[in-house]
Amino acid sequence: MSSKRTKGVTVVYPIVYGNVATLLPQKKVPDSDHTHKWTVSVRGINGSDISHFVKKVTFKLHETYSNPQRGTFVEQPPFEITETGWGEFELSIKLQFVEPGEKPVSLYHNLRLHPYEEDGSISTVNRNKPVQSFQYDELVFTDPSEALYQILTQHPIPTLPLRSSPNMPYSLQAEQDELRKIDEAYKKVQEQLVLYKNKMEKITKELDDVKGNLEQHKK
Repeated sequence: MSSKRTKGVTVVYPIVYGNVATLLPQKKVPDSDHTHKWTVSVRGINGSDISHFVKKVTFKLHETYSNPQRGTFVEQPPFEITETGWGEFELSIKLQFVEPGEKPVSLYHNLRLHPYEEDGSISTVNRNKPVQSFQYDELVFTDPSEALYQILTQHPIPTLPLRSSPNMPYSLQAEQDELRKIDEAYKKVQEQLVLYKNKMEKITKELDDVKGNLEQHKK
């Protein structure tokens, strides 16, 4: 394939990656302390196929697994692996593209096995329900090769729906809500910084007054 680049062109492809985990029945895995079965996957939003431009996905697991580097056989959809385990850890997901001139992209995901309460403690109420932990991201191809550009544009690129639904939490509405939350958090931080600055100025003035009084008493 040609490695010539399409200058001034950017193609954005939305993806979703993460894991789903279920609690294993006791003694489901003989002679093992594994407590959960989990599947890590990467795909387009709405479950769209990405195999027309993704050649291979390599999943790198925790070093305690006998074969932590997975990906030799994940060369066709669905791009996922299923394992069992007992602990949560960060894993990497490396995407290699059909056009060899494109650099691979590495994603990172914190494997989640347990449902958590807002305070960070593990929920005991929902522990038997499947746990899902997915995140939305975008693959951004800047000045892609002509071959990859042709491949990408020959297939419909999925777009975010206007509103969220139980089966599709990612939407333009959710994106705007997230931006609003970030903006509100930023404003709160700025307000706290102003309060902190005023407090420090007050303390500094009080210390200067005390220091001045002490110097007067010495005279």
